[in-house]
Amino acid sequence: MIDITHHGATSGVTGSCHELTVTGASTLSSDPSPAGILIDCGLFQGQEKGDGASAVDLSVDFPIEHIRALVVTHVHIDHVGRIPYLLAAGFEGPIICSEPSAIMLPEILEDALKIGFTRDRVLIERVLGLIRSRLVPVPYGQWHEVFSEPGRSLSVRLQRAGHILGSAYVECDAVSGDDSERVVFSGDLGAPHAPLLQEPVSPERADRLVIESTYGDKDHEDRQTRRYRLKAILERALADGGTVLIPAFSIGRTQELLYEIEGLIHEFRNDRVAGGQALGDLVWDDLEIVVDSPLAAEFTSIYRKLKPFWNTEAADLVRQGRHPLSFEQLTVIDSHADHLNAVEYLARSNRPCVVLAGSGMCAGGRVVNYLKAMLGDVRNDVLFVGYQAAGTPGRDILSYGPRGGWVELDGERCDIHARVHQVGGYSAHAGQSDLIRFIEGIPKRPAEIRIVHGDASAKLMFKQQLCEINYENVLIPG
Repeated sequence: MIDITHHGATSGVTGSCHELTVTGASTLSSDPSPAGILIDCGLFQGQEKGDGASAVDLSVDFPIEHIRALVVTHVHIDHVGRIPYLLAAGFEGPIICSEPSAIMLPEILEDALKIGFTRDRVLIERVLGLIRSRLVPVPYGQWHEVFSEPGRSLSVRLQRAGHILGSAYVECDAVSGDDSERVVFSGDLGAPHAPLLQEPVSPERADRLVIESTYGDKDHEDRQTRRYRLKAILERALADGGTVLIPAFSIGRTQELLYEIEGLIHEFRNDRVAGGQALGDLVWDDLEIVVDSPLAAEFTSIYRKLKPFWNTEAADLVRQGRHPLSFEQLTVIDSHADHLNAVEYLARSNRPCVVLAGSGMCAGGRVVNYLKAMLGDVRNDVLFVGYQAAGTPGRDILSYGPRGGWVELDGERCDIHARVHQVGGYSAHAGQSDLIRFIEGIPKRPAEIRIVHGDASAKLMFKQQLCEINYENVLIPG
């Protein structure tokens, strides 16, 4: 018997954790107990929760004795953040992931441990050492055997997902007695034409498909449209001396935005900004870009080292002598003291600036200090480029900001006078049409499709779209 169980990402978009279990045929196997794998083990955020865990309770209280391996699709915290708790619960198997993810995973978990687990460096290093010892980097497109026993076997293969560097969807070949299945877990799929990344290619086979639906109810802007929307927002900052504050996830979104901003500066370098005369003859070269996040800075450095995994467009820029993740106008802030000084200076100055700071949903991190200092000033802009989960300050700012509302930050009520924007095209997630294209690209239609990792409305609309094009057995796990 081959079963799928969901331990997260069914009541929202975070906390991804799925289980594939294979039970051997009793006539062939001396061990009738199940054996399986987990696909991701992530944190819940905002009001979301799952089996045995929530944003507050991080414990893993589903059975794991039969879990032979953890397969990581990518290193965003909502897919890997509960790995330390999985280890604490007694998991002793390997952690299978792509080669770039193997480099980045200890870095993201070090940050997660410091924030939510302990500040004890000795304990942190012990946990990270354990994680490093369990990592099994697997090249894209190469089958990896998890187990092969009388009556049952399971192998996995990682394919590029185009979400962030190192992201993968997981193909699983499962055999139970005379039954065999190819089960595919999408992880998070990226939109086509994303900066730096190669776009995903549909699997050659999927008997059952578990697919995300973060944007199952909408499509993103095309790259040219979103690029010029970004240009217009940045020009406004130049024109009135305000700050554009971008709450950005440290991995993926930050690097893609830097890539796009470098491209705009390169193209319009000496062009004057319309409306900027009050502040002098400002040109694009005058725009300062600040990354105020040690973690984002670290991952930007790692991205630079992983150039062999960049797409052709990005590689061509490097050959031309361009530095899309390290350019003249870019400043990185590391220390907390420099961070506080930057917040104070930008809040009272008329210096046009773009600040990328974590966290992406404004639930903590340095972006909160910027928001408290700047939301009340009409010169400033807040630009959201990623999904904002229910119950997070980011969702509140996005919902109430355009109406002149307020948001609670660190227990304080902050009025929102800054302009609030959302450019969906910079989401690292595929839009509805991209998801359908991914499914339609599978030569033989899956016998079952499970829709996860989305708000209830997004999952329902995505299911309706699939049913309208005659897909059968489309499920929304509860």
